[in-house]
Amino acid sequence: MKKLLLTILLSTFCAGLNAADVKVRGRVLCDGHGVAGVWVSDGERFAQTDAKGRYALVADDANRFVFVSVPAGYDAPVVGGVVRFFHPMPADGRCDFELLRRPGDDARYGLIVTADPQIWARKEFVKLAAAADDIAATVRSCDGRPFQGICCGDIISHDHSFYGQYNETMARSGIVFRHVMGNHDMTLYGRSHETSCDKYEETFGPAYYSYDIGRVHYVMLDDNFYIGRDYFYIGYLEERQLRWLEEDLSHVEPGSTVFVAMHIPSTCEEKDRKQFRYEGAGHTMTNHRGLYELLRPFDAHIVSGHTHTTYNTPIREGLYEHVVPSLGGAWWQGELCTDGTPRGYCVFEIDPEGVSWRYKCTDHPADVQMAIYSGAEHEPFAGYAVANIWASDPAWTVTFEIDGRPAGPAERFAAYDPAACRMYSDTSGMDHRWIYPSISDHYYRVPLPEGARSIAVTATDRFGRTYRAESGQTR
Repeated sequence: MKKLLLTILLSTFCAGLNAADVKVRGRVLCDGHGVAGVWVSDGERFAQTDAKGRYALVADDANRFVFVSVPAGYDAPVVGGVVRFFHPMPADGRCDFELLRRPGDDARYGLIVTADPQIWARKEFVKLAAAADDIAATVRSCDGRPFQGICCGDIISHDHSFYGQYNETMARSGIVFRHVMGNHDMTLYGRSHETSCDKYEETFGPAYYSYDIGRVHYVMLDDNFYIGRDYFYIGYLEERQLRWLEEDLSHVEPGSTVFVAMHIPSTCEEKDRKQFRYEGAGHTMTNHRGLYELLRPFDAHIVSGHTHTTYNTPIREGLYEHVVPSLGGAWWQGELCTDGTPRGYCVFEIDPEGVSWRYKCTDHPADVQMAIYSGAEHEPFAGYAVANIWASDPAWTVTFEIDGRPAGPAERFAAYDPAACRMYSDTSGMDHRWIYPSISDHYYRVPLPEGARSIAVTATDRFGRTYRAESGQTR
């Protein structure tokens, strides 16, 4: 009822506008026919198409784009690897959009989420191509369901001219990716935040937007706030985006599934939600509470990146954040991220019954989900058998067997990954000398009796899928 009333009010408002007040008019079409009920925006205001696909939008000339929130059952054309759901603000006030029909029912599909490819040099495109091929193999293995893709930012490291080659390379995956900005995608050294989106928007269009696939509403946000000094930034959503998001979500039925994609996480651990720290202002989004409140009516998932490491965080009932590790591992200098997670991506399966997810390491079978260590290999683990289960969260169950006998219960704790410590203890031969291991919370341990000869670990995720590894089978 609320959605219907809002539609009527907006239609009445647009119908009563004087011609001089209307900045942009146009139609949204598919196969030559108007598409009704499509929301059109300039990043501030919204208008909805009528039964013939017509809209009238009061737009601000200062806004760079007019764009549609592509509705369920439709897609937008893809040109050069970019989904063309937008047009530059028209000088003559006319802006038409062409949509494409999705074949079949789009309520059941897959979603690949990547983060931080962060291409620094052209030689890294060979490794990016291998990652795209791995994604293509994963898609082929998933019972024929169609797939979409999202990249959570830091597409490049600093050279925006790489965007074209990035798009060409990721086309090898066989799926279409939508993107959000990362801090490395910003145009730096300008005098204000408002200049920071220029290079990204030249290729990918608006820095924030929304669309629907099946029964899921997707929102893409830019929470990299450039502070106008050198290359520095904080994680922050300015009021302009929050107002736009509030209006956008008012068009979505409460109880719906909503995915929010952005670069800088809203949170990585409980303590950053409880107390603000200035030194963490660029690590997580400082004003996350406003976003959480807007998402309260929905079953919401936040997907983000930025840390190059893994955090899977149930924030509250109906709100979960997936901090996706880097597709390039440690900036393409080693296959492990600095928390020991192998480079890779997240695989979501979207069904009418719900959403499930798992992590896929590139260059490894899908069931590789952990590494096993002991004090014999890593002195800080002395007296314990330890498993780094990178995609786990507190809902997982983890059991150990020592020499074939049950041991435990397992304790979850924070640690440094021994293999990452070895890999990044000497970076003198790497392109980036500043890489270093990082602590994370996805470790499990049980006491290890003296003289024990074998360790086996079985981990069951929140969806009932079971993974097993034994000492000697992983690193």
